[in-house]
Amino acid sequence: MIRRRKLAAAISAVSLASMLFTGIAGGVTSASAAARPSWCGPKKITLGLTDGFGGNNWRLVTTASGKAEAKKCSSVTKFLYADGQGNPTKAASDIRAMVSKGAKAIVVFPDAGKVMLPALRAAFKKGVVTVPYRVDPSGKAGKDYTIFIPGDFVTDGKNWGKWVKKNFPSGANYLFLSGPAGNSQGLDERKGIQSILGSATGKYKQIGEAPFEVTNWDAAKTQQVLTAAIAKYPKIDVIFSDFGPVMVSSLGEFAKSGRSIPALATSDGNILGCYFLDNTKGGANPDFKMMTVATGNDHVRLAIQQAVARATGGVIPKALKFKAPIFEDSTTSVPRGVQCNRQINDWTFLSAQMSGPEQQKLLK
Repeated sequence: MIRRRKLAAAISAVSLASMLFTGIAGGVTSASAAARPSWCGPKKITLGLTDGFGGNNWRLVTTASGKAEAKKCSSVTKFLYADGQGNPTKAASDIRAMVSKGAKAIVVFPDAGKVMLPALRAAFKKGVVTVPYRVDPSGKAGKDYTIFIPGDFVTDGKNWGKWVKKNFPSGANYLFLSGPAGNSQGLDERKGIQSILGSATGKYKQIGEAPFEVTNWDAAKTQQVLTAAIAKYPKIDVIFSDFGPVMVSSLGEFAKSGRSIPALATSDGNILGCYFLDNTKGGANPDFKMMTVATGNDHVRLAIQQAVARATGGVIPKALKFKAPIFEDSTTSVPRGVQCNRQINDWTFLSAQMSGPEQQKLLK
C-alpha cells in the first residue's frame, strides 16, 4: 500500500523538479542530417513552450517530451520554457517575455482558457507562430493565433461512458473531476460522457458540481474535493477524472468511511496502477474496477511539430488533433490489464512515448 507520507513527499519532489524547468533557456542538441524529420525546415529559430500551471508530474514529463521532440530538429537552436504557476497574469506575461527574447514559435498550454487570448493574439500579430494546444483559448486560428491543436476529449468521454454503461447497466451515481473552471478539456469530456449516459439526471446521475468539480489538476486541491465529496455523498459508484494519479492520496478516505473505492474511469499513471493492484489482489477492495485512457503526455509532440514546421519552413504535419487510445481495462484486459512497474518512479506514465527510466531521471 502506498503510504500518505510517501505520496506527499513525491508530490513535493515533483513540484520542486517542475519549478526547475521554469525560465530555462537552454540550447537544443542538433539532430543529424540523416535523422532530420520532414517537419524540420532550414530556417533557424528560437522555440518557446509555456504552461499555465507546471507544478505536477504530468507537466514535468510533458515538458521533457516537448523538449525531446524539439531536439529532433537542428533548426531549433534555442529552447525556452516558462511555468505560469497557476497565475493567468504570469502565464500571459511569460508569452510576452518569450516574444521579447526572440522566440519565432511558441507552443502554449493555455490552462486559463480565453483569459490567455489577448497575449496569444499579441504574439501572433508580431509574426510569431503561436500554437495553443489541449485547452481551447477561444478565438480563431489565423486571426488570434496560428493554429489550435486540440485533443479528442469528446472521444475520451465517450469511451469512459461506454465502459460505465457496460459495467453499471442499471445506472450509477458519478462524480466528475477536471482541471480549472471552464477548461475546454473537461467540457468536451462531459459532452462525450453525456452522449452515452444521458443528461446526468436519469439513472446515470451526476453528483457534485456541474459541469465538473474544479481541481486545477493539482494534487492538494483534488484531495480537498474528494474528501468533501466522500463526506457529502453516501453513494458514489463511479469517479470520472482526467488526471487519475492525483486521486491516490484521497482514495483511502473511502476505507476510513467503511466504503469500497468506486469504479474509476480516468487517465493512466504508474502510481494509480500500482495502487489499484495493491487494493484488489489480496487487498481490501477486490471488486475495485478501473479503465484508463492514455494520459496524453505526447500531445505536446504534435504541437511542437506543427509550430516548428511553420516557423522553419518544414512540411506541416497532416494531423491536427491528438487522439489518446484506451490504455487499460481491469474488466476485460483489452487492450491490456492494469499496469504497474515497481522498478521505476511512482509518478511516471506508462502510456508515454518517453520510457519509464527516462521519466524517472526527471522525477528524481
